[in-house]
Amino acid sequence: MVAQLKGLLFDFDDTLVDWSGVQLGWREIEAARLSRVQEYVHRKTRANWLNTDSLLDAYLQRTRVAWAEARRSLRAPHMPSILLNTLKGLGVDTEHLDVDDVLCAYDWNVVPGAVVFPDVTPVLKALRLADVKLGIVTNASQPMVMRDAELVTHGLIDFFPDCRLSAADAGYLKPDKRIFTCALERMGTSPEETVFIGDNPEADIAGANAMGMRAVLRLNGRVERRAAGAAYKRDLLDTHRRLHSLDELPAILDEWYPGWRNGRA
Repeated sequence: MVAQLKGLLFDFDDTLVDWSGVQLGWREIEAARLSRVQEYVHRKTRANWLNTDSLLDAYLQRTRVAWAEARRSLRAPHMPSILLNTLKGLGVDTEHLDVDDVLCAYDWNVVPGAVVFPDVTPVLKALRLADVKLGIVTNASQPMVMRDAELVTHGLIDFFPDCRLSAADAGYLKPDKRIFTCALERMGTSPEETVFIGDNPEADIAGANAMGMRAVLRLNGRVERRAAGAAYKRDLLDTHRRLHSLDELPAILDEWYPGWRNGRA
């Protein structure tokens, strides 16, 4: 008996939001935000020796180390902790700092040049009309409360009331099964009833397949080069598909879950 489609989980970056137009490097992106953090720290403490350049250098170094370890262990980096530990390492008395106020000063939002793919909103509307639950699972070091600001700015947040999950919140990076398990619990769906859509062959596709979910790989030039010889292109054809545009997704769902558009198996 064919399972009923009840939920779709999406990766965020380069699946829903296109980052190919971002021209700034991470040092430039972080410099403006950490300048505001420095100003906040000056107001709240006596750390008048702190300057943006030293904070930026130390924060980026700790971030690189955290991500290097995370790729080995699959334990997710936690951006607020990295920032607070950076301040502490520079001699700031963090006991007098409120974490929420620090993050408010940091003010994460859409990076200039990052835009929603044009095929995203029409497909999400069609899925919502079919009463399919929609969720996001991203390998982000920022807690989802920070990434939500991007969803609001992009006009996407209302599509995802059931599950918005970052690795920082789950504690683990995709493809670790524990982040997928957490997402499925939030969605209230089983693996057989859920499809994952992402742009990373290992983290998204292999990770979802290992959980028993079908998965769809969103192709772009970078993904196609990385996955040119990957086994997933030849094997497990019943558990994954590939597409260049989300416009192709409904037809894939028709094949896997006949009748899904009417809320039936």
